[in-house]
Amino acid sequence: MILISKYLVPKGYVGITIFPFVFLKHKHLKTDINLVNHEKIHLRQQLELLIIPFYLWYGIEFFIRLIVYKNWNEAYKNISFEREAFSNEKDLNYLKSRPFLNFIKCIKI
Repeated sequence: MILISKYLVPKGYVGITIFPFVFLKHKHLKTDINLVNHEKIHLRQQLELLIIPFYLWYGIEFFIRLIVYKNWNEAYKNISFEREAFSNEKDLNYLKSRPFLNFIKCIKI
């Protein structure tokens, strides 16, 4: 379910997925098919890891990447979940053929 909330989406971002919802900053973003697909990929990742472990892994990996890159944006872009979502957001059929736990191949140390 896609909801609009400019207050829940952090500054500098246009969307955030908190299972089972996708929050977008502005109503017109609902028509951005690549953004919506990106967020749907996150929904699948969250389901695969049974939701809570997803957030723990995401947070821990983010802080490790922040130490490595010393840059918030670079750390965010290099989280394995984000790498998978960004690299496949334009493939609107990706989720139909996506292997289980596919984000693992996106882990780069």
